[in-house]
Parts: sequence; C-alpha cells; structure tokens
Amino acid sequence: MSNVYLAGKGLACTLGGDMRSSLESLRRGGVAPTPVAVADGIEWPVHLLPPGRGDWTQRLRDTVREVAAQTGEWAALTAPLFVASSSLDIGFIEHEQQEKRLIGDLQDFADIVAESLGWKGPVFTVSTACTSALNAVLAAADLIRAGEADEALVIGAEMGNRFTVAGFGAMQLLSPDSVWPFGQGRNGLVLGEAVAALRLGARPARWQLAGGANVVDGRNPSGVEASAVHAMCRSALAQGGLRPEDIDLVKVQAAGSPVNDAIEAEALKQLFDPLPPLVSLKPALGHTLGASGAAELALLLGCIDEGVWPSVGYPLDGSLGIALCEAAPQRLRNILLNFAGFGGGHASLLLKDTGP
Repeated sequence: MSNVYLAGKGLACTLGGDMRSSLESLRRGGVAPTPVAVADGIEWPVHLLPPGRGDWTQRLRDTVREVAAQTGEWAALTAPLFVASSSLDIGFIEHEQQEKRLIGDLQDFADIVAESLGWKGPVFTVSTACTSALNAVLAAADLIRAGEADEALVIGAEMGNRFTVAGFGAMQLLSPDSVWPFGQGRNGLVLGEAVAALRLGARPARWQLAGGANVVDGRNPSGVEASAVHAMCRSALAQGGLRPEDIDLVKVQAAGSPVNDAIEAEALKQLFDPLPPLVSLKPALGHTLGASGAAELALLLGCIDEGVWPSVGYPLDGSLGIALCEAAPQRLRNILLNFAGFGGGHASLLLKDTGP
C-alpha cells in the first residue's frame, strides 16, 4: 500500500482568483459578501468569485484551467480526474439555452471540466452534497494507495447560480447579513462560490493524507449528528494510528447554524479532552458546498505556508464552551478537517506533516 501526499494545490474564491491574491486579501481582513437577488424584493448575501469574461461556461473553463495550473505542470494528463460539485451545471441551465441540457446527464459538468484541461485520463463525478470534494479526495487517495494510480487531480467547483441560493433561503438556512461560526447570535450560513484543485500523489511531500472517513447518518437529513461526528473522527484517527490527544488543530464544519454548530461543538468536546485549537474558514470563503472539502483544505494549507490566519472578529457563544484560535498553533504536526452535508454525510480527513 502506497502512502498518499498532497503534491499541489490551487484556489479561486471570493478572496481572489489565485492562492496568492486570496491570502493577501485574507491578511487585509477578507471581503464582504455580495447581495444576490433571487426574486423581486428577495436577496441573500453570497461570497462571489471575482468576475470573469464570457458566459457561464467560459468562466468555468477559464477558472478551472487557472486553478489546475497552480498545482504544478503535469507531464501527461492521463491520471484520474475527480470532479466534485453539489450544484453541478445548474448555473449553465440558468444562463444558457435550456434545451442544450435536455439530452445531457450527470457527467456533463465533469466533461466540461475535463475538456477545459484537455484531460485524457478517466474522469469521475462525485456529488454527495457538501462532502463532495472531501469524498473525491478520499476516493482518489484510495486509488493511489492501492497502486492503481501514481497521482490524481481533484477539482471542487461551485459556480454561481440563483437556484441554490433560493433553495437554501426557502429552507430558512441563510443569514441575512454575515456568518458567525460558533458565534453569539449566529443566524445561519452564507453561501460561497469557489473552484479548488488538489494534486495527490505517491511521491513524498510535506503533507501526507494519513486517514479519512465518510460516515452517513440520515436521521437528520439537513443536520449534524454527534454520533456521526465521533465515528468519522475516530475512523480517520485509527487509519493514521493516532489518538485524539495527538491532534494539533481541527478545521471545523461550523457553518453558522444555531443548532448544528451547537451539536458539533458538544460532539468535539466529548471526543477531545482537552479540545485542540479549532479554526473556521467559512467567514472568509462562505459555505462553498460541494467544493468546500477542496477549497478549505487548500486555503488552510496556504495559510500555514504563508503565515496568514483568519481573524474571528465577532463574539463567540459562551454557552458552547469552545474557542476559535486567533493564530496558527505553534505545533502543527497532525490536522483533522471535518465536513458535513445534506443527506447525513459526515466526512473527515487526517493530515500529517512529514517534515523534520
């Protein structure tokens, strides 16, 4: 069984069109969300991608190429490509002639992504709501561990569309102003657009993908289940041969939900004693849904590389008994990243720093 490492990363998000500009923007305090109208008199804040040229499809193609290029130059484009998204091509349907979509299928979106890169290898679609990109990472890692591939590329993409915003708004899940993970007075999530790329390989690099798990518990289809949080974290730790006390940082799901944030906080306190430092990236990115597993992983490692850290900037809910760290912990050997999504999906990834 081969070990799996992160060989490269790329990101375009509301903060900027590439990793460098995103980190510079984060260092300056980030950007505010933009109101998006979904009907007459109804609008919600969304963290939008920087504007691009051309129609919806052209913007997708351009952004994918630019983000994939940030992962490094590929000798051949024959490795497996995993394309992860929750909304897929809904934005295409909104912005283009709808009859173009009637003969298509679930693979259409991945085909556009693959064609934009000139990809020659196998192409997979992963769409498991907000755990899509993390599950794509886990699937790609399994192929490499089994010796079925030497490397793989994961693309997580959520492009602009009003349908998703309207749907979340209709379910009364959106904040009318800002997102405050674990915050006092938190009142919902803020959506975000992003395209992120992760290059995985068997060649040793700084960050090893040491473990991961996807646990589905559908008892609360739109919420977090404490038992599933325990199960995904313990499974990821077991794969990496670690105990809860070995974790130096947890990237939390915390999307700003009054109930789900509280459930996650209590589950983490039950699992970790004491709690390791916690970090949330959704105030900076928004909730990027199916892309979040790739976008938040890429941004977090970019922050560590460049010494940038997201500020909290709002009062936390004291009743939760937790804190978000204001600076990167001095020790960052083992990191756990947690995600959750509709349908009861709970996914976790364990990263190990293999440096000296």
